[in-house]
Amino acid sequence: MDPRVFFAAERTLLAWIRTGLTVIALGFVVARFGLFLTLFHSGSPKAELHDWSSMLGVALIIAGALAMMGALHNHRSYIETLPRQDIPQIAMPWLTSAVTLVVACFGLILAIYLAVA
Repeated sequence: MDPRVFFAAERTLLAWIRTGLTVIALGFVVARFGLFLTLFHSGSPKAELHDWSSMLGVALIIAGALAMMGALHNHRSYIETLPRQDIPQIAMPWLTSAVTLVVACFGLILAIYLAVA
C-alpha cells in the first residue's frame, strides 16, 4: 500500500483550488477597478470603461470557478483509476470535493452578483 500517489493527487487538486481562488480574486479586483476609475474621473463619464472592466472581471471569475470544477472532475477521474490498496482510509474522503464545489459555487454567485449589479 502506497498512499503517496493519492496524496499527490490531493495536493494537485488543492493547488488548482488555490489557483482558481487567485483568478477569482483578480477578477473581482478588475471588476471593481473600473468602478474606481469611473468615480475618479467624475467630471467626464467613462461608463464604457466600467462596462469593459466589469465584463472582464466577471469573465475571470467564471474562468476561475470553471478551472476548479474541471480540476475536481480530473481529480475524481484519476482517483477512480487507482487500485483500492493505494487509497488510504481517511475520516472524511468527501471533504476536498465539498470544499472545491463550495468555493466554485461562491465564485459563480459572485460573478452573477457583479454581472447584475
